[in-house]
Amino acid sequence: MSQLLNVYAPFSNELLKAIPFHTEADVERALEKAYDLFQNRSNWIPAHQRIALLEKVQERMLDSVEELTKLAASEGGKPYQDSKVEVLRAINGVKIASQEIGRLTGTQIPMGLTPSSTNRLAWTMREPIGVVASISAFNHPLNLIVHQTITAFAAGCPVIVKPASTTPLSCLRLLEILQEAGIPGGWIQGLILENDLSEKLVTDPRVNYLSFIGSAKVGWYLKSKIAPGTRIALEHGGTAPVIVAEDANISELIAPLSKGGFYHAGQVCVSVQKIFAHEGIARALAEALAKEAATLQVGDPLDEKTAVGPLIEPKEVTRVDAWVQEAIAEGAELLVGGKQLPHNCYAPTVLWNPSVDSKVTKEEIFGPVICIYPYKDREQAIQQANAVPYHFQAAVFTKNLDIAFDTVQKLNANAVMVNDHTAFRVDWMPFGGRDQSGEGMGGIPYSMHEMTRTKLLVFKSDFIS
Repeated sequence: MSQLLNVYAPFSNELLKAIPFHTEADVERALEKAYDLFQNRSNWIPAHQRIALLEKVQERMLDSVEELTKLAASEGGKPYQDSKVEVLRAINGVKIASQEIGRLTGTQIPMGLTPSSTNRLAWTMREPIGVVASISAFNHPLNLIVHQTITAFAAGCPVIVKPASTTPLSCLRLLEILQEAGIPGGWIQGLILENDLSEKLVTDPRVNYLSFIGSAKVGWYLKSKIAPGTRIALEHGGTAPVIVAEDANISELIAPLSKGGFYHAGQVCVSVQKIFAHEGIARALAEALAKEAATLQVGDPLDEKTAVGPLIEPKEVTRVDAWVQEAIAEGAELLVGGKQLPHNCYAPTVLWNPSVDSKVTKEEIFGPVICIYPYKDREQAIQQANAVPYHFQAAVFTKNLDIAFDTVQKLNANAVMVNDHTAFRVDWMPFGGRDQSGEGMGGIPYSMHEMTRTKLLVFKSDFIS
């Protein structure tokens, strides 16, 4: 008898569903099916059919917005209002992927530039890379699955997805919708796996591309194990630094910084975590942010008024609180929050000037905690922001163009937002970490490009001048 994965609602601890784990034989069947589909080009789905199928997927998802929203909020704990935004983003993501199919094109390569290259025409084509394996994270249980599966299908690749064990239900429902829309069997498969079989899946030599979203420890480990030739995309976390210049308007900062830090209880890889503010405005900014944090409704994610829901598991509440209390013991001043609440919730927290040696400074918190650090010299603030090995998205607030451009250039990040929070994202922009924060580039068009490879065709004829 198969072992069961019990899926609990993080807020109520209600058992939402018990799902059988897939077995080693299931993994082998899924790999064999996906590999056989790709190897036989007669199985490939023409671009126009992929577009038509994805249009049907959009229609069915639009008919299920409320269902998908409540499902994502229940299993992941993200508040209803934010879960609905995620669902609508996911639907738009399917649209973006279908539109990008026609842009997966090659280019003409000039010939005749040397005597040896005369009488030739050459151009490139883009072909699907092969079987894609995707391992997903819990914090966006529907939208991440779209980014890791719909992109592969749109690019012409069979894909096998393993959702997070804490939030598999949105993935499973999406797979049902794909089937209802007519996606042929085997092109997008889902597996519920324990860690050892997840490793077996992604390290199989039949896998051509691995998309992994999750912890750095696991991601870099898997990179060391994948088969030679497998391309990889790793998306981990960061500490999302924000530089606030002296000329910034405090009243304009509070809403975006609060949203960027406390959205989904800080369980976002680019959540606002560390704010370096000029000493002339830092304390006022910190106190205003603390005042805002105290007004946020914390609790049931299905309540449409809730702004901050629960953390995904009880152990995460315990960990976040331990880090906060450690920071206070090491000299940080607690301005608001700093306490565990019922139902796996944690009070939105603002800390003033933690030690550079505290975990809240050196590591990704992944909880509803924002740290404010006053600075005299912007150069030193940038150096401190860059001091950790995790570099993903960052931000600068200023009305001075010179300060903005200088800071953008000096911050070690793949993306820097000017006068906006670090968690800003649209699904057609490049998105990914650098250094220990990840490898490869996400964002639907960019993922699709990475899931294809270039083939060059050179045509020789004496009739070509």
